[in-house]
Amino acid sequence: MNSDRAILHCDLNSFYASVEVMLNPALKDKAIAVCGATEDRHGIVLAKSEKAKKAGIKTGMVNWEAKQLCPDLIMVKPQYEQYLKYSKLTREIYHRFTDLVEPYGMDECWMDVTASRSIHGDALTIAEKIRLTTKEELGLSVSIGVSYNKIFAKLGSDMKKPDAITVIPRENFQEKVWPLPVSDLFYVGRSTNRKLMNFGIETIGDLAKTPFAFIRSCLGKNGEMIWYYANGLDQSRVMAKDYESPIKSIGHGTTCRADLDTPEEVWQVILHLTQDVSHRLKVHDLKAKGVQLTVKDQDLAYQQFQMPLQIATQNPLEIAQTAKRLFAKNYDWKSPVRALTVRAINLEPKYTPDQLMLFDDANRRLKMEKLDDTIEHIRSRFGKWSIYSATLLGMVENANSDHHDIIMPGMMYT
Repeated sequence: MNSDRAILHCDLNSFYASVEVMLNPALKDKAIAVCGATEDRHGIVLAKSEKAKKAGIKTGMVNWEAKQLCPDLIMVKPQYEQYLKYSKLTREIYHRFTDLVEPYGMDECWMDVTASRSIHGDALTIAEKIRLTTKEELGLSVSIGVSYNKIFAKLGSDMKKPDAITVIPRENFQEKVWPLPVSDLFYVGRSTNRKLMNFGIETIGDLAKTPFAFIRSCLGKNGEMIWYYANGLDQSRVMAKDYESPIKSIGHGTTCRADLDTPEEVWQVILHLTQDVSHRLKVHDLKAKGVQLTVKDQDLAYQQFQMPLQIATQNPLEIAQTAKRLFAKNYDWKSPVRALTVRAINLEPKYTPDQLMLFDDANRRLKMEKLDDTIEHIRSRFGKWSIYSATLLGMVENANSDHHDIIMPGMMYT
């Protein structure tokens, strides 16, 4: 691999659970699971230790089912601030070897160590140094894939766990990669996997040998991409340390402590969520040209709807009213609503000029922006709930188990 790029993919093993063991050594070698709170209706397994995994515990399993499967299972509450801390410490180790480190979630990173080989040794030597350093300094184990592109490096880190290194060289990648299930390939999700299976494409090798034109006609651009991946032709680069990925969308969601049975209750939650969406748009100097609404019902079935805005905005009321229209138009009320997420999409810089609308009141819009800025200033000084819409009175408790997300591209391409 000397003439090729040298790409590593580092994946911290059972990350949440491993951090919990670091914080409480009494948990070592026991079956533990990091679980959401049942009382907040987040009662599922978020992560599990190797011993719990061997007992059949799976991520996403509800708490009672996991306990039934493994009576000795120790359940602990998540400590996200600690996970962030150890994630940062791990990346500091990676940065000792290269400034080309691209995070993929809290527990995974790609590294381009091509230029580092003259200092630290070949890619396998660097991977071994990282594995040992992470264990010695942080007490965490990491599985590392070593290859000439990002896709095969990630595939390698998944092939052998825990605390292992897998090399996939260009010369014989077909021997290691092509026999694997096509579902193991990055960006082959459940839906894509089902379509490929319908065509008799079961392994990565089957996909690689299928005519390119056929895959493209069946799966479009996504088909083109995964065909290139299967044939080892990925050329995507690892982003630099100081690279700032553009934000693609900003969302805020909540699982309510009680199901929502009426449009009025849904409206309250939507309005609550958009306050935070608006705040984050302001923080990042962005405005939304569209709104997306995700609804999860009592049976945990998801539905997602979206529509464009005539004029890009940061205004929480405009975003909320658009989400309300999406809900009223599309939700059939066959089941009560369990969770809602509102997302600002099609983002653009705040100061991007807009085409004025014939029936839009520009002066009124300017006054609303000034009012929003004043409210934002008050909240920054006195807290989030120092000023809010009167219609939200009494509903704060119902929507307090919420989460935020800012969506950025998962990979960077040349």
